[in-house]
Amino acid sequence: MAPTTTAKASAEKPAKKTKSTGGAGRKKLTPFNKFMQTEMQRLKEDEPALSHKERFKMATTNWKNAPENPKKAA
Repeated sequence: MAPTTTAKASAEKPAKKTKSTGGAGRKKLTPFNKFMQTEMQRLKEDEPALSHKERFKMATTNWKNAPENPKKAA
């Protein structure tokens, strides 16, 4: 005997309710996140042969001396 549609519907999970964010939108990006977005894109274009991991290491190294870095080493 095939299950009826009502039995199948009751076995499914109810739809999840989404929480309202109050219209706040997305979080503001930190200076580090902004830098990493642009730097990763730049490195991807300039160094296409590098893996993502290698580009990420280069970008974090570049962050240490970047003018956008508020904790830039003197």
